Amino acid sequence: MRFLCSLCQKEYPVETREFRCSCGGPFDLAWVPGGLSVSSLRDREPTLWRYREWIPVLEEDCIVSLREGFTPLVRYSYKGFRRLFLKLDYLCPTGSYKDRGASVLVSKLKELGIRRCVADSSGNAGAAIAAYAARAKIECTVYCPAHTSEGKLVQIRAYGAHLVKVPGTRADTAKAVQEETRRLYYASHNWNPFFLAGMKTLAFELGEQMGWQVPDAAVCPVGYGGIYLGLYQGFKELLNQGILKKMPRLIGVQSEAVSPLYQAFSREAIDVAPVPSRETLAEGIACVHPIRGRKILEIARETGGTFQIVSEEEILDGWRSLAQEGIYVEPTSAVVIKAIDGLEKKGLLNHDETIVLILTGIGLKATDTLGQYLKAV
Repeated sequence: MRFLCSLCQKEYPVETREFRCSCGGPFDLAWVPGGLSVSSLRDREPTLWRYREWIPVLEEDCIVSLREGFTPLVRYSYKGFRRLFLKLDYLCPTGSYKDRGASVLVSKLKELGIRRCVADSSGNAGAAIAAYAARAKIECTVYCPAHTSEGKLVQIRAYGAHLVKVPGTRADTAKAVQEETRRLYYASHNWNPFFLAGMKTLAFELGEQMGWQVPDAAVCPVGYGGIYLGLYQGFKELLNQGILKKMPRLIGVQSEAVSPLYQAFSREAIDVAPVPSRETLAEGIACVHPIRGRKILEIARETGGTFQIVSEEEILDGWRSLAQEGIYVEPTSAVVIKAIDGLEKKGLLNHDETIVLILTGIGLKATDTLGQYLKAV
C-alpha cells in the first residue's frame, strides 16, 4: 500500500506527512483490495464496515466507527420518472455523507499513530472529522470560512475541536490551513486518498441495495468531487470483481453561481480552470477550482456522464419539493432535484431509466438560512 502521484507517478509511503506530491499533484492510493464474497454480507452489521476487505485499514482494533453508512434508499415520485430513488446519505451520524470518508481516514490516522491533525472545510467535512477525531481521542483543529452556516460551526465546536474561522472565500480557507500542515497532519477530505476510500462505500451500498443491479445513472452534488470520485472508484472495483456488469452514467450537479466543472465540460476542456467565487445557497459545493478536476472530467467522459447547473431559485424549489415529501435537507443536497428537469430537456435522462439521486446533508445544518427563507414566503 502506497501513495502514487496522479500527475508524475512518483511514489510516497502512506506514512508521509506530505499531503501532495512535490510536483503539486494529488495522491492516489495504490492498493489492491482483497476479494469479498457477496454471500458473506448476509450476516454482517449494516454499516460501511461490512465491506471490510475493500477498505484500506489493516488493523481491526483501529477502526473508528459510529455505525455510519447503509443509509436508506427510497423511491421518489417526480414528474413521471418511474424508477427514481433517493439515497438518504444525510442520515449518517453527523448529518452528512462525509462520515464515510471521516470514519476511514481517522481509522487510518489511528493505525498510523497520529495524535494531532488539522482539516479545512465548508462545514460538513469539518464536523465529520471533528466527530471521529473525538471518538479516536485525536486532537483536531478545523479551519472554516467565517460565513459557514452557524449550525455547522456549533457542531464542530461541540465535538471539542479547535475552530478557526477564516475571512473570505473557501479558497482562502484552504490557503490558510496549509500553514498549519507544516506541524500537524493534514486530514484533508480533498487531498487525502483514505478519505476517498471511505466515499467508495456509497457505490458498494447502492449495488447491494439494488440487488447488484447497477442504476442507469447516479446524480450527485459536486464541488471538490468526493462523492463523484468515490462512486466511480467503488463501481469500478465492483466491475473488476465481476459483481457488476456495467458502470452507471455519473452526473454531477453544480450551482450556477460556482460551476467550474460544468463550464470545463461544456468547453470540452481537458482540465478545469478556476472561476470567481460567488455567494450561493449551495455552500457545500462552492468550490472554485477542484483539486482533482482533470480526473473528474475524465470520469464523466468514460462513464457517458455529464454536468448540470441549477439557479438559486431552482435550488430552493428543489428543497421545497423534498420537504413536502418529508425529506429535510440542506440546500446543497437539493441541487439534484431541479437538475433532473434540465437533464431531461437535453435528452440525457428519460422516464424509463433507473436513476439514483444522492442527498448529502441534513437541513438542520442550515437552520438559519432556511429559517430566513421560510419567513420570506
